[in-house]
Amino acid sequence: MAKPKRVTISDIARLAGVSPGAVSFALNGRPGVSEETRRRILAVAAQHHWLPNTAARALVGSRAGVVGFAVNRSAGTLGAEAFFTDLIAGMQSTLTAKGVAMQMVLVSSMEQEVETYRRWRSANQVDGVIVIDPRDDDTRLTALREIGLPAVVLGSRASTPDEPAAIWLDDRRVAHLLFDYLCALRLNRIVYVSGPAEFQHTRLRAAVLDALGARGVTGEAIATDYSPEQAAAAVRAVLSRAERPEAIAFDNDVMALAGLRVAQEMGVRIPQDVSLASFDDSVVASLVHPSVTCVSRDTFALGAQAAAFLLEQVDAPEVLADREGALPQLTVRESTAAAR
Repeated sequence: MAKPKRVTISDIARLAGVSPGAVSFALNGRPGVSEETRRRILAVAAQHHWLPNTAARALVGSRAGVVGFAVNRSAGTLGAEAFFTDLIAGMQSTLTAKGVAMQMVLVSSMEQEVETYRRWRSANQVDGVIVIDPRDDDTRLTALREIGLPAVVLGSRASTPDEPAAIWLDDRRVAHLLFDYLCALRLNRIVYVSGPAEFQHTRLRAAVLDALGARGVTGEAIATDYSPEQAAAAVRAVLSRAERPEAIAFDNDVMALAGLRVAQEMGVRIPQDVSLASFDDSVVASLVHPSVTCVSRDTFALGAQAAAFLLEQVDAPEVLADREGALPQLTVRESTAAAR
């Protein structure tokens, strides 16, 4: 079977109706073409999966001096989560010290995220990427190896041989930290208000809650998009039932605060009637009344570690070994109490 012909800059120029020089400017992010022309050229390159000639790249030893971070979240949700603020600040602390910049974009789907990686790679815009929110059978991870773009994944398990290196946190242990504590308080009806159901950490936490059925716990997972609006709607629904849950756990502190607000609106006392807890912590969670029991982690340090790991991966000829992140700690505050 004949090997497919490699798409060249001349091919892209012909398809886009421009000169090869204009294509070179657009693919390398250099001035000299209009934004409209640049977008047209990049669209043609992405459509035909153009990749740079790696031998030519090696001759010039080109580095972009930039790492990429594509996030599949809405701008509103992203801005509200302290997790992302701390994570990005940690990344920047490492990158700035090394003279490396970060290019961050918001995407609306996994497909758009993969196309972003292809565009970054083909235009030599970034040297590597940090990937978050992995899923089971995640097509992004195999695509990154195919594209040849160095990557580090922040995930809930170790990587497989065909995936990029990972910094992983054992989310089963994290889930046990919180759910086992609620069980110890004899809170036997637990609702878990999570992010999207397809995320690895969501599935692992939900599985731990489900397994607690052997200890007499009735668990229920309700998936949301991480927004306070959907979290509030979920809490309003479960607190309107004839038999309310005895505890509600949230994937992040913003959702927990939205749930606390709904409970107060409905005259449900926290923690006398229902206990609340969160898998993410922030300063705000400790300042509200009642303050919220949370799983606390050093997200700033995690971001700094991820950026340092990625810079090592960019320089390494092979995929590096995985690294395990520090296990978070449970911070008990006023929003949880033993069953009455």
